[in-house]
Amino acid sequence: MTDTTKGIERPKPRPSDLSKPFWDAAKNHELHLQRCTKCGTHVFYPRFNCTNCGSRDLEWVRASGRATVYTYTVARRPTHAAFAEKVPYVIAIVELEEGPRMTTNVVGCSPDDVRIGMPVQATFEDLDDEISLVLFELVKE
Repeated sequence: MTDTTKGIERPKPRPSDLSKPFWDAAKNHELHLQRCTKCGTHVFYPRFNCTNCGSRDLEWVRASGRATVYTYTVARRPTHAAFAEKVPYVIAIVELEEGPRMTTNVVGCSPDDVRIGMPVQATFEDLDDEISLVLFELVKE
């Protein structure tokens, strides 16, 4: 599925050797993070060293997918020409239940419904056969 606006292709992530396990998990609609085997700290974005103790002993683990909105903004003008038909949309930083913060989009609701501190959960958007994005939606009660 190619998302284009007037022939402009949507930018896609380019997984590196370091980030490939994250993107492989996302393709399976799972959120995986690195966790330090020495101190237990969860790490995001993918790194070579623990952000807490500096250890290089990191493993990939499945995350809960639960988070809260830490901060957000509503894009009323597209941040890229391919997103022109998507405005307005929410660009957010969510704090994952495991601790790290992640930049993402909050989807499936009106931008006016989003608030700092509200619970969200991971959802996934398949861009093509190789890449799925990790997005967040409001927790359904």
